[in-house]
Amino acid sequence: MNSEDKQQPVPSEDRPTVERLVAAWLEETERHDRAAAHEARTGWERGALPPASAQDLAHWVTARVTDTAFNEDEGPHVEGEVRITPADKETVHRWLAEQGHRI
Repeated sequence: MNSEDKQQPVPSEDRPTVERLVAAWLEETERHDRAAAHEARTGWERGALPPASAQDLAHWVTARVTDTAFNEDEGPHVEGEVRITPADKETVHRWLAEQGHRI
């Protein structure tokens, strides 16, 4: 995405998922890298995530998928405050791609 591109609004059916996961991601990022969190939050509030932030969000949501259809014996089990399904991950990835970000 270049500086002339404007981020498209989140489609209404994706809005709750994207907003919920971006909020959790920003909160977690804040605990580990305040500068990156500030840059990402500023971009999110402006409606245009910077490319590095978009890539971090894509990796984060993939790594945090918690509803994997595995049972306890099969693993993996991911601890976390936010439940993220494979469909949630796909929603975020789709939204990022629609904004012109490479996933």
